[in-house]
Amino acid sequence: MVPTYDIPLSEPLQKALEPLSCADLALPMPSPMKVELPFGGSINALVDTSKGIPNDCSMNYNLMLQMAPLLAALSCPMKILKLLKPLIDIIKAVPSLDPIKIGEAMPEFTEAAIEVMACFTAFAKVPLMVMDLLKLIRSVLNCLLGQLRTIRNAMNGLALRMGDAEGRPELRNQLECAQKNLATQAEAMTSSIDPIAGVLALVTTVAGLAGMQLDITLETGGAPPEDTEALDAIIVVLETAVTAITAIVGD
Repeated sequence: MVPTYDIPLSEPLQKALEPLSCADLALPMPSPMKVELPFGGSINALVDTSKGIPNDCSMNYNLMLQMAPLLAALSCPMKILKLLKPLIDIIKAVPSLDPIKIGEAMPEFTEAAIEVMACFTAFAKVPLMVMDLLKLIRSVLNCLLGQLRTIRNAMNGLALRMGDAEGRPELRNQLECAQKNLATQAEAMTSSIDPIAGVLALVTTVAGLAGMQLDITLETGGAPPEDTEALDAIIVVLETAVTAITAIVGD
């Protein structure tokens, strides 16, 4: 018989060799920043489903990438606002026929009007932009659908394995921990739906200005999915939106 020896271990080493608990393996929910817009509302970070489990760094970087095109898009609205100030001064001076006030406002108005002229050509390109944005939204929704279906299938698989965990507390603990992490992933993924719905609402508004009527919604109730049935309901909403967009833009 081979003799055995008890080797005393230091407390830090004993702690390091202890099995990890579910709390140690739990996935943290990200808490990304948002940017308030000058004309109302805000822009939130989108979950990039192509890069795995989101975290604060990836989502805030995503938000930063949205800022450059946003700032470029604000150029014309800011020029229009700049035009309105001297125009209001002129309108206020007209009833009194005050030539001095009108003369003082005219140079500022003329300079601002010249800057705005370039913005008028943008309306002809709005339908093309709307179609491209709808295709982009559809692509993002399809990516999100793929991730949610994978999570849903994994949840179903874990539920089926729960029967094997009867009388096996360690296996049951592992399965419950995996379920919690899948629920966290599902919540993180579905948290991107509201920002996407916000973009879709802006696209609908812009399309209306160009005479295009869009009837696409992403109403999911806002609550995170707690089970596969709730996740299935969200998947149906996304699939319906994808179908509606495809009917407009084609394959």
